[in-house]
Amino acid sequence: MRAPADSDIAAGEILLSIENVSLSFGGVRAIRDVSFDIKKGEVRAIIGPNGAGKTSMLNVINGFYQPQQGRITFKGETRTKMRPYDAAHGGIARTFQNVALFKGMSALDNIMAGRTLKMRRGLLWQLLRIGPALNEEIVHRHRVEEIIDFLEIQAIRKVPVARLPYGLQKRVELGRALAMEPDLLLLDEPMAGMNLEEKEDMSRFIIDVNDHFGTTIALIEHDMGVVMDLSDRVVVLDHGVKIADGTPDEVKRNQNVIDAYLGVAH
Repeated sequence: MRAPADSDIAAGEILLSIENVSLSFGGVRAIRDVSFDIKKGEVRAIIGPNGAGKTSMLNVINGFYQPQQGRITFKGETRTKMRPYDAAHGGIARTFQNVALFKGMSALDNIMAGRTLKMRRGLLWQLLRIGPALNEEIVHRHRVEEIIDFLEIQAIRKVPVARLPYGLQKRVELGRALAMEPDLLLLDEPMAGMNLEEKEDMSRFIIDVNDHFGTTIALIEHDMGVVMDLSDRVVVLDHGVKIADGTPDEVKRNQNVIDAYLGVAH
């Protein structure tokens, strides 16, 4: 599998910057004047208790929600609003808290769906599957097979995802996101509902995606052991407000985090 598309931003430089973002739904303020950044090549965790605004923040980053205040700079381009298609086309891919796959389709076809933005032939050519369209499909299918090998799901490549256990469905969803060859990968609770073995497998794949392909990752996760092991930096939200930001060691010693999220017993 190829590395994400190159940009002018070097490793360690800021890939995405959130500046004073606020988001409200009626009278409910989901995010309040939050600022932080994500550096190219890092694993950046976003944590906080339920209702802290974590998923809302991911939805703002990939254009599903439009903030009432603030701005986002991605790969040097500043915006206040973006459609999800524009975010995907610009290099942002994501997985979801609840698995969002085409349940009647095979694992292979679900991952192929992630190649849609890379295809250049029109719908009619793709339906006919002849000539240039067929050649293009062969190239993209080769990329998908590389992802299937990388995620070690060869045995279930032709299985409808509805028949797969939850942990493997999560892995297929990760594969679909990787098929987009993103610069920034957003993972919304990728290990929710998994047993210990499944969490260990998913943690390994996240590390490999980051190490081998240089993919920048923003991660929401409730398992603090996973967060502390995988993350380079952690930002903590509570009731839509940023209460801490730093390395895992700095964050876990922060009294505001202990009080709001980890609990005094930890």
